[in-house]
Amino acid sequence: MTGYEKLMSIIAVPEGWLLTLIYNFVSNYGLTLIIFTLLIRGCLLPLYATQIKGSMKMQDIQPKMMEIQRRYANDRAMMSQKLSELYKEEKYNPMSGCLPMIIQMIIIMPLFFLLRDPMLFINNQSMLMGVHESFLWIEDMSQPDSWILPVAAGVATFVSYSLTMSMSPNVNGTMGMMKVMSFFFPIMIFWMARSFPAGLALYWFVGTCFMIVQTLIMKKYRKNLKEKKKVGKAVKTA
Repeated sequence: MTGYEKLMSIIAVPEGWLLTLIYNFVSNYGLTLIIFTLLIRGCLLPLYATQIKGSMKMQDIQPKMMEIQRRYANDRAMMSQKLSELYKEEKYNPMSGCLPMIIQMIIIMPLFFLLRDPMLFINNQSMLMGVHESFLWIEDMSQPDSWILPVAAGVATFVSYSLTMSMSPNVNGTMGMMKVMSFFFPIMIFWMARSFPAGLALYWFVGTCFMIVQTLIMKKYRKNLKEKKKVGKAVKTA
């Protein structure tokens, strides 16, 4: 085990215990992965919600930000001061989305190593044998699935990225880069899923579908919140 893998094992080993615990109850590796993925994503839901709310808030104040950037384009110090005043006035923290993202990566990266090579982090013999079980059309979950799961993972990634992009502000022309990534990233996931174990591809697909549902709920919440604000303003001006 390399030094990097040893570092990952700090989180991957406890995740392996949870995976084994679920497997002991359901006795099916594919079903275990689905339940495991939903549990992990459910635990990350508050962090994801915080990140999305921060993105929504950023989108709401973007016009004011752009006006400040335009007005003080030649005075960086004043621009920084005015932006700080705007953030304070709007009760927005530009770093609010960073901590949730970092915590998610701390959990998800070791999980990637765990599902790619479970024998490094799991000592339970029945679990190690279960990794090789069949699930639906897949004969061995430890082997790559050539087409169906990779295509499903790529499509789900494209939908998820597109939904997230629609909720993100276009700061300093970043939307163009995001559009490029919305095609490049799904293709990369598809290509990687064709070489990684089917279990890892299944985890990615189920987790991404969970994120799509989360994002749709957050979009609906944001839409309802905007409508309430409009009604409130209409009542005040009446």
